[in-house]
Amino acid sequence: MLILFLVTLCGMASAQDLADRVVEHTFPNGLKLLMIARDTSPTIAPYILFKAGSVDESDDTRGIAHMLEHMLFKGTKTIGTKDYEKEAVILAEIDRIGDALDMERAKGSRADTDKITDLEAALKAQQELAKEWIVTGEYTEIYTQHGSTGFNAGTSVDYTIYTVELPSNKLELWAMLESDRLKNAVLREFYVERDAVKEERRMRVDTQPGGKLYEQFIAAAFTTHPYGMPIIGWPSDIAMLNRRKAEEFFKVHYAPNNSVMVIVGNIDIDKTIALVEKYFGDIPSQPLPSEVTTVEPQQEGERRIEVEFDAEPQLMIGYHKPTIPHFDDYVLDMISAILSDGRTSRFYKHIVEEGIAVSVNSVNGYPGARYNNLFFISGTPRSPHTTVDVEAAIYAELERLKTEPVAEKEFKRILKQIDAGFIRNLSSNAGMAQQLAFYEGIAGDWRYILGWRENMYKITPEDIMRVAKTYFTKSNRTVGTLIKKEDTTSAGDEAEGDK
Repeated sequence: MLILFLVTLCGMASAQDLADRVVEHTFPNGLKLLMIARDTSPTIAPYILFKAGSVDESDDTRGIAHMLEHMLFKGTKTIGTKDYEKEAVILAEIDRIGDALDMERAKGSRADTDKITDLEAALKAQQELAKEWIVTGEYTEIYTQHGSTGFNAGTSVDYTIYTVELPSNKLELWAMLESDRLKNAVLREFYVERDAVKEERRMRVDTQPGGKLYEQFIAAAFTTHPYGMPIIGWPSDIAMLNRRKAEEFFKVHYAPNNSVMVIVGNIDIDKTIALVEKYFGDIPSQPLPSEVTTVEPQQEGERRIEVEFDAEPQLMIGYHKPTIPHFDDYVLDMISAILSDGRTSRFYKHIVEEGIAVSVNSVNGYPGARYNNLFFISGTPRSPHTTVDVEAAIYAELERLKTEPVAEKEFKRILKQIDAGFIRNLSSNAGMAQQLAFYEGIAGDWRYILGWRENMYKITPEDIMRVAKTYFTKSNRTVGTLIKKEDTTSAGDEAEGDK
């Protein structure tokens, strides 16, 4: 009890410290800047999040958000080129040939194979000419020479985020480089990179059992909402992406009023505001893109899919649920911690330690948080057990949540872990920048971090039982199973539970 009290007290102090130290500033063009001055080390973590994920794509631009993330590492009119004016002439010709080639390939069996061969040769020739003016990897080289770490980016269904950590005396260099690629980005080597994305898809999805199962599972779970689409895009989508589509997406979704900037570290607040104003203040705002209006219909029956693959079996289960800030979302965060957070969790003690599975995990909020999502469970059976055994064991644990109130001791353990995690997330500049950017960009207010912790303390055993009964039902679930091609036994009617 003393340990719990001390951890809780420390968590409360850290929460108050965070609330007092975050400084907000919004520029006339709509750019939101969050700052925390921390002098624990002479470093900074400047992050930029754009509300530009795969959920924001249209039918003819699937995969463009991820593709654009790749392209923004290619440089600008001054970085990554020896002479942009000369390079631009070749880029225009590459676009013309590439569009013609895509249009001919799209004809399928009616395509003129000789024309395709000629266009492929012409495109290759222009790409070779372009190499004369390209300086490969110059952005990365500049950051590396100035002591950066973590120079990267990531695209999700909800957003794209650009990250780096630098010595604090390099803040102006960061501002100059990042504002330049927002103002003057050149999406060079587009078709080369498009081929690289095709290969990335092959490596991460087409030849990976987990990736293949997840893609089919999420497509079955969301029949109308774009959360069911793969972030990287379907193969036919990638094949038809072009620079024009990427530039249009960039202009609309990378606007300052559709983004949030976070800078955490050894900074002077007033000087930082002035610096950001100097480099980013003249980027014009844009009409905000429309939110997704499609609502996934209520599921009215269990959905089951199987994916055949020459690999060990896997299991995925998803239940539809509301997203933040619905109170039930907080409760499901608590349920996920009870089920799979650490070696004292129920899944670990009752399924993994019993030898039924190699691993079983739950995550609340798949695949994103901007719209209603899934409570997601995955498991890998331990031989000689099967996915049928793992599925039945999972349902048994979900049924317990409906009928047995969670004991006070278990509640205290989870709350202790919550506070420990809260403190841990405050410990690094990068971790804090990530948290602030995500919640400001996706939840609409970084203070959700504080409210989340407060709401977790409001949850009762009765809330857990109610929520489990509401969402963990057979008619509300989607089940995906990876089976070996020679194994034709279906798990359909063999796993019981969730009546």
